[in-house]
Amino acid sequence: MRHFFSSLAISAVALASAAANWPQYRGPLSDGTTKESLGTSVSLDKVAWRIPLNTGFSSFVVADDSVYTIERRDHEGSEHETLVALDPATGNERWAGVLGLARYDGGGDKGAPDNNGGDGPRSTPAVADGRVFVIDAALTVYAFDAKSGKLIWKHDVERAFDGRNIKWANAASPLLEGGRLYMAGGGPGQSFLAFDQESGDVVWKSGDALMTHATPIATTLHGQRQILFFNQKGVTACDPDKGTQLWHHDFPYQTSSAASPVVFEDIVYCSAGYGVGSTAFRVSKDGKTEELWRESGNRMSNHWSTPVCRDGYLYGLFGFKKYGSAPLACYDIRTGEKQWEERGFGPGHLTLAGENLIVLGDQGQLVVAAADPSGYRELAKRELLEGKCWTTPILADGRIYARSIKEGVCVVTK
Repeated sequence: MRHFFSSLAISAVALASAAANWPQYRGPLSDGTTKESLGTSVSLDKVAWRIPLNTGFSSFVVADDSVYTIERRDHEGSEHETLVALDPATGNERWAGVLGLARYDGGGDKGAPDNNGGDGPRSTPAVADGRVFVIDAALTVYAFDAKSGKLIWKHDVERAFDGRNIKWANAASPLLEGGRLYMAGGGPGQSFLAFDQESGDVVWKSGDALMTHATPIATTLHGQRQILFFNQKGVTACDPDKGTQLWHHDFPYQTSSAASPVVFEDIVYCSAGYGVGSTAFRVSKDGKTEELWRESGNRMSNHWSTPVCRDGYLYGLFGFKKYGSAPLACYDIRTGEKQWEERGFGPGHLTLAGENLIVLGDQGQLVVAAADPSGYRELAKRELLEGKCWTTPILADGRIYARSIKEGVCVVTK
């Protein structure tokens, strides 16, 4: 009996620790969700801190009492991507780590007049076991000590693995799972890579597919853990231990695929802009895939914002190049049928916290809404940030962290 209660106490501590962290892009489960809840009465009035930031589309992550993001900075006369560690209580900088040159081939600042205003790092850091991991725009992957900012190891994927970068440069973030870091971008036979987080050694390399801007995800299908890479051939699932292909589903590519796949039970959803559209397919236990529905064109496309899924319903920001106007919408992942939409968000990002959506519109508006397929129900709203917002808002220990290309904020919800 004593052992039983000890196990419960340990589990409670582990759950509390997990709730206090948002350690990588799209959260601890790489699916844009957290079990932490905001409750039914939400206030966005209390801003704990607001700090200026240089240009960047990197989201915040929170782990081990630090906040991390990437921005663009001048170092010795040249613009570099820069990993920044912040104090979560004050937003004060603790240390900064210099990454590669800030070169993007004209992505974020060459669009429509209502979409310009700066270009910068697209990737988000990831944190585990006292280390911070980053992939820069040039496909160099780094591991830094989380306390001191000291570089521990790095790999230049373009040189060491015959890497093949993409137009507008890398935007994918590192995926951490089981002591390994997963990423795409290598050449033939090594397009998908797994590194040991501690040593930086290559655990495995496999595949021959060109990368996209989408971050890989970890998921479980039919009781088997697997890593899903959304590449220019489609969605490829790999064994996390060996890198062997478990299954593949073809999906067209045009210019850029930036939203990650979404999984519900045995159904996988993926989407892209530039006229490609969306699909959902079922994966069988023997690795065969069956398309359930397909929506071509831009009506149901995700430009770069990955939807979240709750109880079989997708909630996301849909449409292509609808800056300032793209709707937040709800679709049934099983049928592709739209349940509702609410316009005016633009291609920002969102997360799912318990039963609520935390949505950051591309014009800086932060909204908390119910994840309810019966209709849009807004719980709180605040015009929060200045500057273009193409970053994901996160929730960690009752605090929402969000940023734009100009500033970052921390909002206390408790």
